Amino acid sequence: MIIAARRQGAQFAPLQSERLALRRLTMADADTIARLVDDWDIIKNLSDAPYPYPHGLAQRWIQSTQRGIDERQDFALAIAPKNMDQPIGAVLLRQSQAEPVVIGAEARPSVNSAEIGYWIGRAYWGQGFAPEAVARVVRFGFDELGLDRIWGAVLVDNVASCRVLERSGFTRLGEAEYDFPARGGMRRVYLYALERRTLAAKRPVKTVLVSAVALVDGDGRVLLARRPAGKAMAGLWEFPGGKVNPDETPERALIRELAEELGIDVAESCLAPFTFASHHYLDFDLLMPLYVCRVWKGNPTPREGQKLAWVEPGRLADYPMPPADKPLVAMLRDFL
Repeated sequence: MIIAARRQGAQFAPLQSERLALRRLTMADADTIARLVDDWDIIKNLSDAPYPYPHGLAQRWIQSTQRGIDERQDFALAIAPKNMDQPIGAVLLRQSQAEPVVIGAEARPSVNSAEIGYWIGRAYWGQGFAPEAVARVVRFGFDELGLDRIWGAVLVDNVASCRVLERSGFTRLGEAEYDFPARGGMRRVYLYALERRTLAAKRPVKTVLVSAVALVDGDGRVLLARRPAGKAMAGLWEFPGGKVNPDETPERALIRELAEELGIDVAESCLAPFTFASHHYLDFDLLMPLYVCRVWKGNPTPREGQKLAWVEPGRLADYPMPPADKPLVAMLRDFL
């Protein structure tokens, strides 16, 4: 039986890179985090930690990070090598933090942005873990959260972090002031920013055609599929469908995908064109026609490791989706 889920934000699949898994912090990480961060050469560069690092603060901090991930607003993640259970540092992508104003400059126009921050334990310096974690979080922010800009504040004497951001494509905007408890108050920082359009302009652009469908059951609910671990955008919910091959029409591709992914048989005449989505990811432009289907043969069954949920139209917005799918929700809800 397929049961409609309630709030799905609490499910977060680790962000995978070549050597790292950026995952949700747990209480089992607290002792390791406290031991690694209680180092003056690390903590002096953090804007939200006192020194010495108090006993029990790691547990309280980890607990405080969970809600931000559940709400897909702020992401404080463990940096963990794939061959280790324990973290070697942490990375942060925080949408709730207001961007500081550059000293002597006018305020920048408000856009969909987030702050990035990170630290690596001393024993793991010089191995390229920080740039790898930053690159993966940047891709997550632009491709999965739909951010327009990611910014960071780095102390003017933190040369290593300046180099990490600059090598990752960030541009120095100027100076601002930030509070550093370990240093006793406000200090000068360099502000860096990376625009999605700037990063995308450096990459080759191709158009990918993907066909999707809103399967609607007799109770007016819509079927969503959750992308399994190991796939891009793992953990996000989407309308069933898939890529259109060069020798296929969008309808024929959709019929094939539904048979492969869900084990159902759909006639082309039952696919009603509804609307389309167009979204610019870092590596490609996505064009996705969306169909509505109310008649099919068989019971939708997950065949590729995905999870399924039958969702009432008014609850579709409760399910975290890729940026390309989100604009379709309001139109589909109003239609149904």
